[in-house]
Amino acid sequence: MIEASTQKGKRIALFGLGGSGIVTARSLKAGGAEIFCYDDNPERVAHAKAEGLGTADLHDLDFTTLDALVLSPGVPLTHPKPHWTVDLANKAGIPIIGDVELFCLERQAKAPKSEFIAITGTNGKSTTTALIAHVFASAGRDVQLGGNIGTAVLSLDEPTPNKVYIVECSSYQIDLAPNLNPSIGLLLNIAPDHLDRHGSLSHYASIKARLVTNSIEAVVGVDDGYSNAISSAVSASANVTRISSNSDFKNGITSKDGMLIEIKDSVAHDLFKLDNAPALRGIHNAQNAAAVWVTCIKAGLSAEEISSGFKTFPGLAHRMEQLGRIGSVLFVNDSKGTNADAAAMALGSYEPIYWICGGLPKSGGIEALRAFFPRIAKTYLIGESAPEFAATLGEDVPFEISNTLDVAVEHAARDAAKDKNKEPVVLLSPACASFDQFANFEIRGEAFQTAVFAMDGLVTMDQFITSVSDNKEI
Repeated sequence: MIEASTQKGKRIALFGLGGSGIVTARSLKAGGAEIFCYDDNPERVAHAKAEGLGTADLHDLDFTTLDALVLSPGVPLTHPKPHWTVDLANKAGIPIIGDVELFCLERQAKAPKSEFIAITGTNGKSTTTALIAHVFASAGRDVQLGGNIGTAVLSLDEPTPNKVYIVECSSYQIDLAPNLNPSIGLLLNIAPDHLDRHGSLSHYASIKARLVTNSIEAVVGVDDGYSNAISSAVSASANVTRISSNSDFKNGITSKDGMLIEIKDSVAHDLFKLDNAPALRGIHNAQNAAAVWVTCIKAGLSAEEISSGFKTFPGLAHRMEQLGRIGSVLFVNDSKGTNADAAAMALGSYEPIYWICGGLPKSGGIEALRAFFPRIAKTYLIGESAPEFAATLGEDVPFEISNTLDVAVEHAARDAAKDKNKEPVVLLSPACASFDQFANFEIRGEAFQTAVFAMDGLVTMDQFITSVSDNKEI
């Protein structure tokens, strides 16, 4: 754990005692701050108190006696209206910060030369963050991975010069980190998201921009208007490398026909053949790979080290996660594809597809996926949405109503085994919430994994990746 020693002797109110909040409270206490913790959930307050953390009802606290309010990122800062603690802090004129800000202050005080790579974007940031961490780890570096990806940033090891901090940042976290100053900052893309919390797309974009504005080196995707404008503005203060999925741009990193390429003055140089990285399928992953390649080069890794890391990257659990193969049939767990937009990424990455979909339907169903229907050999419908989705598929796509996931896996595997194409894919990408049959998408994905791993003749993805990296045949 990182002790927040820069806050020693300060009086700090903390609101929000969830996963990252309780870690932040521990860090502040260990660093010598006097803390006053609170949460709307009385059980969380009781837990903090039992742990020996200072607690208080912040309604009754005089905020003018405080040095700062530390806010959990899930608590509204500005929209739809400021949280009541924010109003009290603003009235008292004290700063409102979060755990990423505390991390930045500790790094600056203890190991300012340590590598700090921060990643944000509307889409793809978790995959990009995980891939960067994997490449550095496979190159033998001391990797500290945290932030929005699921590990509270203050739970990482204390800053030292040899450590590489790789931190995924949400817009909420950036909004609470005025001193965010990565050595390398990545902004992948900007699309409408969390507007209920930021008020407008322009305000949301301005928050995302802060991550790269204060970076020493910046990597910015330029395939949307906001990010493109940000890349031009940031170039005045940071060394910017642009990434794109458009091979026509003149300088930066992109991909074309499955090849990651660097373009300098309109001349292309091959970097890496993406087919050699089994977990980096699809155009969205090509952009992720481009971002990671340039980031790792900026941080001093060699092309050989990056290529090796790409080849052995397992992917994220439940997000286009390749589980293994039986013969030529590939099994892919995309349980996190809980709506049509998410499922579209997977449907656009494979062909032919034996598609397992359904669950608790969301507004619009799968109508928006009609353009992908020609890629689908057959669909296996499960859950409450089955009748609705059957009507949408109609005569355009062969389907069966399997009802349950285990039946769907068995039937899809049977049918895909008869397919003579090079790589038929059994794909779970439900385009639905899980709650009709499973408690969450993770449990749904684990059920799919269990069914697949029980099949005879399966070569797991770990075995396959090892064979690829060793240039062996299985």
